[in-house]
Amino acid sequence: MSVAIRVASFIGLMLISIQSWAEYKLDLRPGVTSVSQGAYEIHTLVMWICVAIGIIVFGAMIYSIIMHRKSRGHKAAKFDDNLTVEIVWTIIPFIILGFMAVPATKVLLAMEDVTNSDMSIKVTGYQWKWHYDYLGEDINFFSNLSTPIEDIQNKSTKTENYLLEVDNRVVVPVNKKIRLLFTSNDVIHAWWIPDFAVKKDAIPGYINESWFKTDKIGTYRGQCAELCGTNHGFMPIVVDVVSADDYAIWVASQKEDAAAAVASSNKTWTMDELMDHGKTVYTTSCVACHQANGEGLANVFPGLKGSVIAIGDVTKHIDVVVNGVPGTAMQAFGAQLNDADLAALITYERNAWGNDAGDMVQPADIKAFR
Repeated sequence: MSVAIRVASFIGLMLISIQSWAEYKLDLRPGVTSVSQGAYEIHTLVMWICVAIGIIVFGAMIYSIIMHRKSRGHKAAKFDDNLTVEIVWTIIPFIILGFMAVPATKVLLAMEDVTNSDMSIKVTGYQWKWHYDYLGEDINFFSNLSTPIEDIQNKSTKTENYLLEVDNRVVVPVNKKIRLLFTSNDVIHAWWIPDFAVKKDAIPGYINESWFKTDKIGTYRGQCAELCGTNHGFMPIVVDVVSADDYAIWVASQKEDAAAAVASSNKTWTMDELMDHGKTVYTTSCVACHQANGEGLANVFPGLKGSVIAIGDVTKHIDVVVNGVPGTAMQAFGAQLNDADLAALITYERNAWGNDAGDMVQPADIKAFR
């Protein structure tokens, strides 16, 4: 390789490196709420205080090393203590900490102030999904990861919001104080959205509180921030902040969907309808454990393909899905899915992957079992 080519290659690599560093950001997000912006300002203030302290301390050390070295004829002083110096290096850090504590305390108090909220949402963590209950609105739903399984298994190109997209988003109106109440149905989770500066643990049998309010319409994403099990990385959070008019439209659509769900539980479904809807429910609620091929994960989650449950007594199958299996990872889906969803799911499991049980479970069967 000639010298000219080497020089050109080096320059090219340098330009690529400079461009990459230009896109790289090493800082907190300013966020879109007063609390997140307050946290960002405190972070910046403390950083510059640390920079100033570093310059003074290391500047004094370097100056002393250079200007008072042995080669210049200086001799090390011998002393045991200096009361004045000890008082000074105690008082100065105390003043600095007090200077930082005042704004930090204001932000911490603001974080915990859930008074005068405009609406409240109860957030419940499940392995591995979130449930949202709009208190006083008669709106509740589960929010599941909607990233295609093909993306997760590296069988297709990953999208921009890989592992950060859900089937049902939280929707709230702009310029309203949203109070959040956190709890869990199983293990400890943590609801975290950096742009809101909200990060709270969801603990079984306990209620934590937080809030956010923003004047910026947009979509904000987060994740579970607590190691909550095998699929911890598959619990995203998506919040849409919309205008008051759009929020009213969304509320109306949720109530229509709820009415449609009730109607679907009162009709008789065909096998094709059950299988089609059942596959959708399975992909949303079951595929993470039992896998798309129904074979599960060896020594972790049992397979459904050819299993005694999926091709055996249908009543037992319904019982396992509705009530779960105590002492195992098999959750009770009776409170998570409606009658139509459960009927379609069980029908799909009994007739997919070559199981071919041939029977259908109707919503009426689930209703009778309950």
